[in-house]
Amino acid sequence: MNNITMKLNADNLIMIALQEDITSEDITTNSVMPHYQLGEVELICKENGVIAGLEIFKRVFELLDGNTAVTFTCKDGEEVKKGQKLGTVRGDIRVLLSGERTALNYLQRMSGIATYTRAVANLLKGSNTKLLDTRKTTPGMRIFEKYAVKVGGGYNHRYNLSDGILLKDNHIGAAGGVKEAVKMAQEYAPFVRKIEVEVENLDMLKEALEAGADIIMLDNMNVEDMKEAVKLCAGKAKTECSGNVTKENIAKLVDIGVDYISSGALTHSSPILDLSLKNLHAV
Repeated sequence: MNNITMKLNADNLIMIALQEDITSEDITTNSVMPHYQLGEVELICKENGVIAGLEIFKRVFELLDGNTAVTFTCKDGEEVKKGQKLGTVRGDIRVLLSGERTALNYLQRMSGIATYTRAVANLLKGSNTKLLDTRKTTPGMRIFEKYAVKVGGGYNHRYNLSDGILLKDNHIGAAGGVKEAVKMAQEYAPFVRKIEVEVENLDMLKEALEAGADIIMLDNMNVEDMKEAVKLCAGKAKTECSGNVTKENIAKLVDIGVDYISSGALTHSSPILDLSLKNLHAV
């Protein structure tokens, strides 16, 4: 995440998180550390995984005090091991204490997503199928969570509702049918936008293809129907498999031949990666 992206999109969200944790003051820190004291603390990994979000972790402390120095011994996307020292934070001890929880919340969450995504993406190795995330993200965390998916080896689906056209079951219901929904989208949307249609059976798929859909999302269809769907879509539309895809069941989807597999579990069900700030001391 570069500096421009950070300032335009991340800083405000990080400040909201800090304000949530410090509404007026950090009473505990101010009681034990009433005055400035230069200090240092170590970032320690407590379990194996993939690290992601180091610049966000760093930014938390910089927003509290621009003089805080954060150094790392690893980079986003690298595999880290239990007991490994990942970096140090040096600055006003009051800042180190007050920023600790927020900084770790970001880093643990993002690293957990990257770790889970890497595990799922590895199951697709050797195939031509790409792993996608979804919009099933934590409110206020989408930019961080989707970045973590990329670090883990996945790809981003549309970022938000302004980013792409996806006609799901309720859109189709509102429009009066697949054909009607696709036609209305074609008339309304800019020509540079591709139109994706969610289908639940082969009849809907055929209707979507005839209407000119660019991408077909196969939602909760059985394996046999999805294989047939891929044949029907060949040379006509891209295919995406979706619906309760997890690390435990993705293996059975690899040989279907879809272009994409999307999984909400990447962002809504991945456990955090356990990390800690330890050995705080004055310098």
